[in-house]
Amino acid sequence: MSEGEVLGLLTLIAAFSAGLLAWFAIDVGTVSLARYRAYFTEHAKFKVEEFFLFIDPTRLFIANLAVMSLGALLAWIATGSALTAVPVFLALALLPRMAYAWMRKSRLKKFEEQLPDALMMLSGDLRVGLGLSLALQQVVAEAQAPLAQEFALMLREQRLGVTLEQSLNNLSRRMPTQTTTLVTAAMRIANETGGGLAETLDHTAQTIRTRLQMEGKIGALTAQGKLQAWVVGLLPIVLMAILNKMEPDAMGLLWSTRIGWASITAIIFLELMGIYTIRRIVAIDV
Repeated sequence: MSEGEVLGLLTLIAAFSAGLLAWFAIDVGTVSLARYRAYFTEHAKFKVEEFFLFIDPTRLFIANLAVMSLGALLAWIATGSALTAVPVFLALALLPRMAYAWMRKSRLKKFEEQLPDALMMLSGDLRVGLGLSLALQQVVAEAQAPLAQEFALMLREQRLGVTLEQSLNNLSRRMPTQTTTLVTAAMRIANETGGGLAETLDHTAQTIRTRLQMEGKIGALTAQGKLQAWVVGLLPIVLMAILNKMEPDAMGLLWSTRIGWASITAIIFLELMGIYTIRRIVAIDV
């Protein structure tokens, strides 16, 4: 067999192997994408319903995939390295979970802030002779989300035959905060013992209001420490961006060599540990 025939045969084998690898990668990628889509849409449906939002999870999946692809493309253009785009693409997959956690935290905080006024309103309605269901309806009519949504769901559950105790337990499960637990426990005890529910709600509202005021004071005193955590975390990134513009040749080693990648990994780990440590120090539980 001549040298040309050998080279042709090797080229054919290499092309066949490359085709098999491409088919395998496409097949694995398709299956993985389908599984990720099923997982994403299933969890997204539950999460958006928790916020009383009626959005097609498929649209959210497409939007998330577009953001991941755009972020990876921008990282590739900015650094000129495809290896940098891969972790950016994977990191952006966590963006919906972070957004959900932030929205849930904001919802719980707003619910707690609305509770004292709602309890005072309930107490006033009970004192003028209204029943608990009618008083809850009055609160739902005048309050705003999320409290109005959660109390309206309680009323719908009771119309379907759910007991007051079970509806209060469901409220505590949907809004797992210390304030909600205190309110539901007070209402449950007053309902079981036959005590004055209006007076119980007054005392509970005052306790919650005092607790929220104390949390506000602590938040104001620890705001500087929380800001310091972000300054410490963002300062090295800003310096790296400035040095990359001033000394691109020297900083290029950081993006294109194994030592540079190891250094970036160590920097990211230490930065996250520093931010976590500072935020744990300033996190004071009331």
